This record gives sequence, C-alpha cells and structure tokens, in this order.
Amino acid sequence: MANRLAHATSPYLLQHADNPVDWWPWEPAAFEEARRRGVPVFLSVGYSSCHWCHVLAHESFEDEETAAFMNAHFVSVKVDREERPDVDAVYMEALQAATGQGGWPMSVFMTSEGRPFYFGTYFPPEPRHGMPSFKQVLEGVRAAWAERPHEVTEVAGRIARDLAGRQLDLAQAGPPGEAELARALLELTRTYDPETGWFGGDTKFPAGMVVEFLLRHHARTESRGALDMAEGLCRAMAGSSLFDQLGGGFHRYVLRQRPGGPLVPHFEKMLYDNALLCRVYTHLWRATGSEEARRIALETADFMVRELRTAEGGFASALDADSIEDTDGAGKAGNAVGSGRHVEGAYYVWTPEQLRDVLGEQDAAFAAAYFDVTEEGTFEEGSSVLRSAGAEPDADGERVADVRARLLAAREERPCPGRDDKVVAAWNGLAIAALAETGACFDRPDLVERATEAADLLVRVHMGDTARLVRTSKDGRAGGHAGVLEDYGDVAEGFLALAAVTGEGVWLEFAGFLLDIVLRHFTGEGGQLYDTADDAEQLIRRPQDPTDNAAPAGWTAAAGALLSYAAHTGSQAHRAAAEGALGVVRTLGPRVPRFIGWGLAVAEALLDGPREVAVAGPVGGELHRTALLGRAPGAVVAAGETGGAEFPLLADRPMVGGAATAYVCRHFVCDAPTTDPEELARRLGSGSSGPSEAGRRSS
Repeated sequence: MANRLAHATSPYLLQHADNPVDWWPWEPAAFEEARRRGVPVFLSVGYSSCHWCHVLAHESFEDEETAAFMNAHFVSVKVDREERPDVDAVYMEALQAATGQGGWPMSVFMTSEGRPFYFGTYFPPEPRHGMPSFKQVLEGVRAAWAERPHEVTEVAGRIARDLAGRQLDLAQAGPPGEAELARALLELTRTYDPETGWFGGDTKFPAGMVVEFLLRHHARTESRGALDMAEGLCRAMAGSSLFDQLGGGFHRYVLRQRPGGPLVPHFEKMLYDNALLCRVYTHLWRATGSEEARRIALETADFMVRELRTAEGGFASALDADSIEDTDGAGKAGNAVGSGRHVEGAYYVWTPEQLRDVLGEQDAAFAAAYFDVTEEGTFEEGSSVLRSAGAEPDADGERVADVRARLLAAREERPCPGRDDKVVAAWNGLAIAALAETGACFDRPDLVERATEAADLLVRVHMGDTARLVRTSKDGRAGGHAGVLEDYGDVAEGFLALAAVTGEGVWLEFAGFLLDIVLRHFTGEGGQLYDTADDAEQLIRRPQDPTDNAAPAGWTAAAGALLSYAAHTGSQAHRAAAEGALGVVRTLGPRVPRFIGWGLAVAEALLDGPREVAVAGPVGGELHRTALLGRAPGAVVAAGETGGAEFPLLADRPMVGGAATAYVCRHFVCDAPTTDPEELARRLGSGSSGPSEAGRRSS
C-alpha cells in the first residue's frame, strides 16, 4: 500500500512511495504528529540519482522489520535535497559541524521543533568497518529519547542556538580589486598540478566556475598562466572518464580508487554540471579556437537536448548513477521510479570481449588502445570506463568517429540509467544560458530554439502570474516549494543570455522582475544575501552560503545577474546591490578561490566595467555575431533595429549611414560608433568571425 509520498512531484520521493516505512513529506503536519505522539523525527535527505541513497533504501527502508521499528518509534520525513535545498543546507551544516563531514543520504534525528541532536549519512544493515548498523542507530536514539530526554533536549537546543548564531563576517565590505583577484590566482596556481591538469586531491569535481574566472582573468589581463590552467583543466576533464566518450556529457565527479590507478567516475550525470561545462568549453573555444573545446561544447549540448529534455521543453535534473535491470525482464527502464536491480555504471563500462562482439577483432583492438580498455579492467569485475587521455594525438579521426558511433548504438540497447524528470528552475536557467551562447557561437539555431522553449516553460509554469518562482515542476505541473536565491539568480542569468542572443527584450524584462524580488526579499544589511526569501518558511536558521558547491552559490549567481542587468539598464540600485554582494568575494576569494569561482568571475566583469555593447542593426547579422564572440569579461549585448523600445542600451544610438552600427560603452558612456566588424572585434578582444588571433596561435 502506498504511503503519503504517492502524490509527490519529486521522483526521489516517488521512489519511496511503496516503502513499508510510513513516510511523511516535509510539512507542518509531520512535526505536529511527532509532538502528539511524543516521538523524535527521523529526517532522511537524498536525491534520485544518488547511488548510496538507493543502497540504504534497498537494505533498510524496504525491510519490513526495520520499517516496523521506525513506524513505532519515529515520525519519518523524506526530503529531496534538490527540491528543498534550504532544508538540506541547514541540516547539512549541522551534520558537518558535528561530524566534520557530510554527504548523502543524510540521516538526521531531531525534536518536533526541528532541532537536530544526532546525525549520520549512510548506515549499513549490519555493523561494518567500525560503523554501527542502521538498526543499532535506531535503537540507540530510541533509548536515549526514552531514558535521557533532558540530555537530548539540551543537545538539540545547543546545536540550534549555535546554528542560529552563525553570521558571515563582511567587515571588509566592498568588492574585490586587482590585489584580491591576483592573490586568488596565486592560490589556484599553488594547488594546480600542470602535469595532470587537475587541482589537488583524489576526488575531482568539475570546476566550471573556476575555469570561467580563469578565462575572464586572461581576457582582462592577458595572463598566460590563467589561460594555461584553464586549458589544462579542460583538457584533463575532456580526456578522462569524467566525460562520456561515446554519448557526450559529463559525470558528476571522478576519484582515484587506488594509488596510481586511473580516475573512475561516479556515474550520475547532472544538468547543472553539463550546462556549466557546455558554456565553459564554448568560452574556451572563443578564447583559443581549440577544436577540442568546440567538440566538447557541442557534444555536451547535444547530450542535454537528447537525453535530458522533457516533453514540455524543459530539462530534467539528472541521469542516475545506476542502470535499472528489471527483475521481470521488461527491458529498459525509462525513469528513476522503476523497480528492479540497480547496477552502478553498467551502462557505461566495457570489457575487451564486449568490444569484440560489437566491432570485430581489428576495430576492437584499436578501440581498446584508444579508450584504455584492458583485460584487467579499470572499474569492477574486469570492466573499464572509457577515457581518451592517453590516446595517440594523430589517431585516425574518421576511424575514431566510426567506432564511437557503433559502440554508442550498441550501448543504447543496454538497460539505461534512470532519469529524474523534475525540472529545477535554477539548473534550467544555467542550461538556457549555455545553449543560447553555444548556439550563437557555433551557428546552431536549433540550440537557441531549445533554450527559448525552456525559458518559455519557466515563465509559464514556474513564474505564473506573480513572477515569484517555484523551485520545481514535473510533467508541466508546478511543485509546491518556493524558489530559492539560486533559482532567481540563475534564471535571470539565463534570460539575460537569451536576450543578448535573440534580441528579444522581453527576456530582459523578465530578468528585471526576478531581480527586483531579489532586492526586496533576499537582501539584508551590508550587501548580505540570504538563500531563502524573508517571507519563506522559517527553519531553525535562515540559510546563507556564499560559496559554490557543484553549481554557483545563489549569492554570487544573483550578484552576476544584478551586475549584468545594471549594465543593460543603467540601474544604480542593481549595481550597488551587486557590488555589496561581492564584498564576500573580497574576503573569501584569496583564501578559498576554488569554492567561490563564480564570485571571482563576476568580480572580473565588475573590474572590466562590464562593457556594454549596443548593436543598432539586424539581429543575427555580422556585427551582432561579432559582439557575441567578444571576450570582454561579462560584457552585455543588446541588438535590434527598434531603438530603445526594448533595450535601454539602444536608445539614441542609431545606425550610421544606414549600416549596422556598434557602440561599446561603460556606464552608458560610449566610444565612437563603428560599422566595422574587425574594429568591434578589436575593442572586445576577439577576431572578426571567431576566436582571437592570439588565441588561435596559442592553441
């Protein structure tokens, strides 16, 4: 019999709708029930593509005996971290403070007031490697609650007070300057390994925000070191098993499982990673003319459209780490809610025998050498994850393409990974920006069209009549949770990029609606921003995190959109808010640049102006395309033949002599107009029809 999660819009919650656990969604009634019964709340937080979330569910939440104990002694609440990032952020902060580490699934025991007192992540079904079993944890918490209630209450109160009292130190208010950005670059250089192309540590996450900072810093200062790091890291990511060598797109991260061994991916594919990296590789091509960067950008864009696009025109959140092999032999699983055996990575890995079955002896030997498929294997049970980092640079390109196509066709017959079909506003904003710019740079109007369709969905379903965003939708139906700061910042960023590419001023207008809400409901004193609105549900702490995670922090995403909107409109209120928000980058950038990369990228735009480019002339014409190819950090572009009716930048800036004319400005003060694409390219640091000549020579 289905539990209370049966009507959820979250695929993750729907995965647990048939558990014997009497799950509640996060809602006041759950805490009222715990108060009525006098029992603690067990909070379980995860997401649909999380491998260890599936493991814990199968081992414990599907176990009748474990579920009966949970139902008798707890009120159990299930949360999708992607649907409720505010809940996840508050309790993850508590988990990390208490244990020194975090991760998902997150397991938190709390009072009926939401005050946590015991934390963990994954617990096995039996004691293992010094870790208690999940049943032992449940019994221990039950006993403490029953036998030492005052001690539990005291611990919960102390943790809640500690969380509520945490404040960010913005004593050095004001945006970072040259000195802080130079120190941030120096700190990145210290942790960068030029031999491997990666930053330090055994686990390697995509670093799209950091690469964006490096590319903008190079564009502004001509720093060769910044460009070398950006190129080296992008080359390492593209050649490793982080990148899907057959189908395009990036996995969530890679790690080294044994000393000296190859990097092995965690096989989830997240929309935000692929959107960010698609845009970064496009910008790398714009700076260097690298053919590899062009290929990776387009293959990533095509992956997003092919495998993540929903029927309504938005983009799904993720592909699962696991393939779902149906136990009834029904074949492929089409989404993450299917039943069956979950097998991590099975869709992506190959053995030499499998290569021979598809390609025959000669081409299999070629593919094994090119993609590093060995008899011993680099993953599990003699299988290997494809990578091309060690491939011969002069390998036959046509043969590689033929082998890839044949292997991809064969792979598509395997049980495929589950898909989380919910549409997250913020991540779709990132995808809109990426597809719009990639489509414009590579003359792919179909990608611009896909970006426009996703933007239409956000306006129609996520914004509604009030311009207040909802966080998620599924199957064209809006979810019930309010948008958070990253939703407003990233969606505004996507709309601004779409306005620049399409010349449709309505996207500038929609961005303005969202950013006005940021000013009214998310902004505090001294430039501080909060992750939730002042009229949102009140948790034990109002979450506030300026550091990047896998995607840009809402704080710096909003700062970037505010700055771009100010450049478009001349609004001093929006520019002042952006500058105030960047004060945290001045504090953190030189110390932890890898964790505030987008803030550093926005700061580069601020130092450069950012430049404002008005193109009075046809949208999609040569001058407009030249403006979009410019490397000036964070430059904004307005194009059209209708004066300032839709874009303030175009007001009183006419065509000269009936020809398309460009104006390059800072703070609405412009250089002399030009009708020459070559001259416009020179002013914006790019060649007339592609990347800069200097970039082409260096690639």
